[in-house]
Amino acid sequence: MGGAERNARKRKQQETAARSVAQARGVAGGDKKKVVAITVAVIVLAALVIGGVIWTTSSKNSTEGKDIAVPTGTWAPGVVEKRDGAVVSAGKPGAAKTIDVYADFLCPICKQFEETFKDKLHEQVNNGTLTIRYHMLPMLNQRSDPPGYSMDSANASLAAADAGKFLAFHDALFKDQPQEGARGFDKAQLIKLGQDVGITDPAFVTAINTGVYEQQIQDAYKKISTDPSLQQDFGSGPGFGTPTVAVNGQVVKLEQDWVEKTLG
Repeated sequence: MGGAERNARKRKQQETAARSVAQARGVAGGDKKKVVAITVAVIVLAALVIGGVIWTTSSKNSTEGKDIAVPTGTWAPGVVEKRDGAVVSAGKPGAAKTIDVYADFLCPICKQFEETFKDKLHEQVNNGTLTIRYHMLPMLNQRSDPPGYSMDSANASLAAADAGKFLAFHDALFKDQPQEGARGFDKAQLIKLGQDVGITDPAFVTAINTGVYEQQIQDAYKKISTDPSLQQDFGSGPGFGTPTVAVNGQVVKLEQDWVEKTLG
């Protein structure tokens, strides 16, 4: 078979293949413009998919190697922090009112709660009328990648409470909150945050690295999540969720004016 004959046969095979591809994609046989358009569309789609994978990976790892920003505090002198097991209370001695806040450092609605009501709650704590009891829970522990951030951050916050730095630590973790489903801050970053807010006790580092309060936190979460008084109706039936706020043991609805309604 000569070269000209081979070339002619090759062209015929290519044309047959092109028609087959066009027909398989619903394009009228031999319509080269439509074949080209489909080919370009496939290439663009592939580029979008690859770009999406790159963006998702970058977003997931956005906390890697990052220092957690320490916000400017709005807590007044004289506010006392005290850890009691897995609960941290913050207020001035003699405060007449107490509320319980149940939250998870990875919970985006908890961050929204903090941003919405922080100023009003801080004002009442600072003027000595309110004590807040914080219950930091590992409810979303499986929702970080890798799993474990909710527990690591809750454990670290209790260690920060031992050093009298819970409030600064708490506010920093919510202000710089990782995305749910993404990588959280690792133990080294949590230790660095503690140092940035002024913790110098080596026991803080040990507490984070060994997970010293993890069992207390897990036990508290198990008890809290099944407490009938803390169940709420989420549409599909009663259950426990974060954030939950209780005043005198009664769960309150987090409406815009709930602080005035319940605390005066």
